[in-house]
Amino acid sequence: MFKRRLGRSDIEVSALGLGCWAMGGPWEWLEKDGSKSPSGWSGVNDAESIRAIHYALDMGINFFDTAANYGCGHSERVLAKALTKRRDKVIVATKFGYLVDETNKTVTETDEVVARIRQECDDSLRRLNTDYIDLYQFHVDDYPAEKAGEVRDVLESLVKDGKIRWYGWSTDNPEGARAFAQGPHCTAIQHWLNMIGGVTEILTLCDELDQASINRSPLAMGTLTGKFTSDTTFPEDDVRHIWDMHRERPTLNRRRVSEVREYFTGIGDLRTLSQIALAWIWTRHPRTIPIPGFRTLAQVKENIAAMDFGLLNDEQMKKIDEIFGRTQ
Repeated sequence: MFKRRLGRSDIEVSALGLGCWAMGGPWEWLEKDGSKSPSGWSGVNDAESIRAIHYALDMGINFFDTAANYGCGHSERVLAKALTKRRDKVIVATKFGYLVDETNKTVTETDEVVARIRQECDDSLRRLNTDYIDLYQFHVDDYPAEKAGEVRDVLESLVKDGKIRWYGWSTDNPEGARAFAQGPHCTAIQHWLNMIGGVTEILTLCDELDQASINRSPLAMGTLTGKFTSDTTFPEDDVRHIWDMHRERPTLNRRRVSEVREYFTGIGDLRTLSQIALAWIWTRHPRTIPIPGFRTLAQVKENIAAMDFGLLNDEQMKKIDEIFGRTQ
């Protein structure tokens, strides 16, 4: 088990966190015109989720990332149940910024982001069954950077009130991330990063502004596990149902993933594709903290085992960049 500092805070977390999106189960995104689309994951079992979290805790994992969106509060409630009598041993991160309907299992945008922050925080505290949130993250990726200060000021007041310890923004927008990080208790930028790609400028900002780089979708929603084919389908209540597995980009990425597998097999490296993908992130930058999602205990075991193999070497990193068409 190795650890990393959570940005400018004094918090030390396991270099691997658990992402709790899938754990929330099915829910829907509600557009303003009334149309809906699946945004959760099917085939989730709460008892299995709790077993997986308990295993992770026993193995030294202490960082768990959820959101009010995930299952419209269900993920937060399951996490609370799993952490009973162990809350003081972990770092809990959750997110806010959308209108969550727990009864109808829908999430939609709201024009009252700033006005709702305190109520959303109280709702998450209730569902998480805790008195404080270690890392409270703004979930609206494309929120205007020029308005970020209003959100940041409310979060600073929540720190003063003892309801949150630190905060961050889940965004791939460098301008917004920079504006947010001007707050003294902003300590993390959550952003998309995996072998397929990511915004390099965000990593540069993490160094400049002393922020943790929390990496969502480190396995590209399963693409980097090598388990999907052009014939793969998903249930209608699963967010991946709306994927078109026959499009050019998914096909290209599956081919690249196969090339990575062949290369590592050829050099006698016994890591699974998931473990290679996680090691790539750790090696990519010393501030990175990947948070792969999970639905089963087996997935959590495999991901945690990636830590036993350690980082990749320069030749391996160069080969992966070559396969994905990048230059370092």
